[in-house]
Parts: sequence; C-alpha cells; structure tokens
Amino acid sequence: MLSFPVWAQWAAYPAPGVPKLPDGSPNYAAPAPKTPDNKPDFSGLWAPSRRSVVNSQEGQGVPGRPTGPFWDLNAVVPGGLPYQPWAKQLRDKRWTDFGKDNPDVGCYPLGILQDLTHQFPRRVLQSPSYLALLMERNFSFRQIFLDGRPLPEDPNPAWNGYSTGHWDGDVLVVESNGLRDGLWADYLGSPLTDQAKITERFRRPDFGTMEVTVTVNDPKAYTKPWTVKLTWQLVTGTELMEYICIENEKDVSHMVGK
Repeated sequence: MLSFPVWAQWAAYPAPGVPKLPDGSPNYAAPAPKTPDNKPDFSGLWAPSRRSVVNSQEGQGVPGRPTGPFWDLNAVVPGGLPYQPWAKQLRDKRWTDFGKDNPDVGCYPLGILQDLTHQFPRRVLQSPSYLALLMERNFSFRQIFLDGRPLPEDPNPAWNGYSTGHWDGDVLVVESNGLRDGLWADYLGSPLTDQAKITERFRRPDFGTMEVTVTVNDPKAYTKPWTVKLTWQLVTGTELMEYICIENEKDVSHMVGK
C-alpha cells in the first residue's frame, strides 16, 4: 500500500523564471531578480531554512525540546532575551506548560514574530506600493504598505499590527506597531505586549535566499531592544495549500501542560 502527500499534485509543474544549473536543477546562487523599477524582487514562496528552525543544542537543559526562533527565541538571541521580571516569570510558566496556551494551539493568528519563524511556507507578493505575505498556516495574510504613509498614531490593536516599509538601498525596512496585548513571540512563551514596535530588514542576497533581521523594542516586557536574524529559503516545485487549523481539531483537549 502506498500513500502520496497532497502537495505532490503541484510538484511536476516547474516554477517559472527559476535559473538552472547545467544539470537542470535550480541555481539558487544566481543573482536576485529585480522589479521593473530596479528594486529587489522578493516575490516567491519562502520557508525558514533548517538553520532557522532547528538548533542542535537542547534548550534550557531540558532534554528533547527543540530550539530555534519558532520554538525558543531565548535560546538563539545572543545573550538571551532581556526580560522584565514579570515577563521572565510568565515565559517560564509557559515553558513548563509546554506552550499549551500558545495561540497556535487554539488555531488563532500567530502575530508577526511567530509568522516570520513558522515552518509552514509563505508567499510574498510585491508591487511598488504594497507587499503582502500570504501564510499557508490558517490561510492568513499580512500587508505592508510602501506608499509612504505613516504608521497610525492610535491604532486599533491587531494580531499583525500595522506595517509600513521603505527602501534602504537593496534592503526593505519595515516598521510595525499597533499589536494587540498578550501575543507570544515564540512557541514556548516569550511575551509581546501592546507597547511593542518591530523593525524588520529584508534582504535577498541571491536568488534562493532571504535574510530577515528583526529588532523588537517592547519596553513593557524587555529591558532593552533585542534582535534575531533569520534565513528563509526559496521553495520551488510546490504551491501554498489549504491548511485550516481548526478543521477536525482534536488536540486542544489533550494539551494539559505540566
């Protein structure tokens, strides 16, 4: 008996515009493409590289727990996260409970940081005045305005906040505010509050790589700003598929924590 993954239905259709090596395989080291207005073109289907989501070290001396930005930012940010005392206490409780109350468990939106690091792919759609990220996880989206508008001064709190971007050479600098209180920065519970301001720097050094540097300034939860560097890899030969977390959900009742 054989079974085939659903995503294989797209695997035979070649992605257009992918440079090839002599053997016909994708040349991910080729130069990054440009838009008609000579800006770096970030369009494509992207997923965190293996280096961005898995760390060989065991987190906090607990055997068997995965680390990496999606799971545990405290284990990958140099020097660890500079928690305020209450934030450290909350994070430790969430860690002990194996992240059972993470929005991801309840099929809620994840917010900017968990979306950036989630293992599921996301598609980037880019125009001169607008950039959108379509997340496979729960078919959610995020919009980044490139038309020069300022961030809202009194925004209605939102899961993904409000984002505007501008170009610094070949780097897209994105600034976000207006996050709702109580968000999780990673799966094991580092908190984000409604005071957080997030700055992302997107750079595509070659055809197959996206570098994302994220700086979080949240004085309510942390004593100083902190930065994490992520790497995405271009995904070819497949497409976004429907993934609706709440459909046939049977996990939450078994998430009992400690």
